[in-house]
Amino acid sequence: MSLLTNDFIPGDGGPEPRRKAAIAQPAAQRMSDSYQAVKAITCAQVIEQLEAQGATAEALDRRALRNEIEQVINSRSRRGQLALNSAERLLLIEDVEDEVVGLGPLAPLLRDGTIDDIIVNGPGTIYAERGGLLERVETRFRDDAHLMNIIQRIVGPIGRRVDEATPYVDARLPDGSRVNIVIPPIALDGPLVSIRKFRLQALSVEDCVAGGVMNQAMAAYLTSAVRSRLNILICGGTGAGKSTLLNVLSSCISNKERLVTIEDAAELQLRQEHVVRLETRPPNVDGSREVSARDLVRNALRMRPDRIILGEVRGVEAVEMLQAMSTGHDGSMATLHANTPRDALSRIEMLLGFAGQQNDVRAVRRFVANSIHVIVNIQRLANGARRITSVAEVTGVEGEAYTLNELFHFEEHPPMSGEGLHRTMSPRPYHAARLKDYVMPVLDKASGGVAGSGEATGW
Repeated sequence: MSLLTNDFIPGDGGPEPRRKAAIAQPAAQRMSDSYQAVKAITCAQVIEQLEAQGATAEALDRRALRNEIEQVINSRSRRGQLALNSAERLLLIEDVEDEVVGLGPLAPLLRDGTIDDIIVNGPGTIYAERGGLLERVETRFRDDAHLMNIIQRIVGPIGRRVDEATPYVDARLPDGSRVNIVIPPIALDGPLVSIRKFRLQALSVEDCVAGGVMNQAMAAYLTSAVRSRLNILICGGTGAGKSTLLNVLSSCISNKERLVTIEDAAELQLRQEHVVRLETRPPNVDGSREVSARDLVRNALRMRPDRIILGEVRGVEAVEMLQAMSTGHDGSMATLHANTPRDALSRIEMLLGFAGQQNDVRAVRRFVANSIHVIVNIQRLANGARRITSVAEVTGVEGEAYTLNELFHFEEHPPMSGEGLHRTMSPRPYHAARLKDYVMPVLDKASGGVAGSGEATGW
């Protein structure tokens, strides 16, 4: 009798079809205590066998490691300690391999290309986001200790630490996926892990047009704005796709330019040849040796960059970033949490205040308006779709208020549906004289769209 189920896979066509069939089976098996116990014992015996040989799992190639795992499972089966059917055997081999050299229960989710985010709410509750919608997945960790072991495997290789003295940390996986971890005593229900997955295939501007993130007229303008070295600020809510859009726009930068990127957790996928990547460092337990984004921006100014790309403006580094934008580093880009272009400008002012820039309001706003040329707002809508909802130019300050020239706007209809159209609001950019190879669209006043485009871009 099988340990977990009596069902065998019909039509056995070899190891690869068997593996695919096993993985495709419902993962409810992974939720049972009996399966977790079997997996733990098998992992321990595999490690013990490797140690007896003077080898480590990391030093073996995948085929050799799978052979070692199969030997342990065969040995246990001959002694009557395991009774597995074909599907369960393949599932156990895959999971033990992930436990020994990977990230355990998270590994299958990380390999799944349809998943964008993975959220672990304690050892027994794991959610995944597909297409903008969260759903619970049928997998789990054995207990808190098992989850903490995987957490230490994440933070160890990049020199980060997480313990009771430092109960939360930002990290990244080797593939560039962004990770946030919170553990007890801060997390009351067990360790929490949030993973924003890294896209193996970077999106292009054409992909964004095809997916409805922007229309062709917006793509033409933004491409030209990047090539013409306008300073661009991308704003939006959490999970709206700011970093993804920053990656997309950065693909329009020439290979001849020297780029310096600054991030809390390196995740940008710049494809240019001359890219220097910098990453902040959190303070030690005693509060010393911190390297902040402001420190890195200051240092980047001495590195002869053509452009500085700041992953996110969230603190006093806003001062140095704006100074870079206005003193010879045209074409710099950054992201910021805000819901509209005007909100983004207000938040920049607030961050400047945190940095001690308590100057006259009009002087501060002139400084901001002279530094930032274009603000792109991207949002995640009710149906999970990402859309650029506004592209606006900062044209100056009139009195004490910013003046904006909104070029494009997304109109959602009906409300909260995620459906709607991108409309061209102004056919002539304020910075038209600086734009290279940009053909101004002809505004169709009847529809508010772009005449002759064959679309008003509705989804």
